Amino acid sequence: MCGRFTLQQSAETIAALLQLDAVPELYPRYNIAPTQAAPTMLMLEDARQFRHLYWGLIPSWAKDPQIGARLINARSETVAEKPAFRTAFQRRRCLVLADGFYEWQRRPKGKQPFYFQVRSDVDRPLFAFAGLWEHWESSEGDTIDSCTILTTEPNALLRSIHDRMPVILQPQDYQLWLDPTVQKPELLLPLLRPYCSEQMTGYPVSSKVNNPRHDRPDCIEPIAV
Repeated sequence: MCGRFTLQQSAETIAALLQLDAVPELYPRYNIAPTQAAPTMLMLEDARQFRHLYWGLIPSWAKDPQIGARLINARSETVAEKPAFRTAFQRRRCLVLADGFYEWQRRPKGKQPFYFQVRSDVDRPLFAFAGLWEHWESSEGDTIDSCTILTTEPNALLRSIHDRMPVILQPQDYQLWLDPTVQKPELLLPLLRPYCSEQMTGYPVSSKVNNPRHDRPDCIEPIAV
C-alpha cells in the first residue's frame, strides 16, 4: 500500500516541470497522510491543473463521505472492475505528486518505517503516482473532491519491506494517463507496473513518521537499525 509520502519541491519547480499555466500554492511536506490534502494534477477542459484533493476516494454515489478513509489505495489488478473505482478509472485519472514515500516492514519489535525515492541526477526528483479522483456532493450541497493512489506488486527493492508498492508512472506516460478520452483498460493497465528497482533507493527512518501530525524534515533523516 501507500500510506504516507513527501513533497518538498518548490511551487516554481513543479510548475516548470509539469508545464502548468499557474504556479500552485505549496509548502514543503514531509509526512502527507490519508484524509489530508494531497497535491495532484488533473486534466480539466483540456488543460493541466494543479489541485489539492482529499486523500481517500469518496465515490459519487456514497452516502457517507467517511468511506474515503478506507479507500486511500486502489489495487491496479482490480481497479477496472471494482464499483468504487471503475468510473474514476475510465474518466477521472490524476497524478499524485511526490518526491518520496514511506513503507513499513514488520519486525518482531514492531513496524520499521523506510523512506523511498527515485534515483536521479537532481536532488529529490519529482515523480508521480497513478491516481484516481472523484467529485462528491451531499444532499445539502456540500462538495468534496477526493483521490486515491493505485498500488501494484512490489519490485525487488521493496519486496522484503512490504507486499505492495505505489504505482509510479513514467513521465512519458503522464499525458496518456491524464487524457479522459482514453477509456480502454487495455491501453491503461500496462502502465500500472512496478517501478524499476535499480532506479530507486531507500533507507530506514525514525518512527516519528508514524504520527501524522509530525510533518518535519527529521521524518526523512536516515537512521541505523
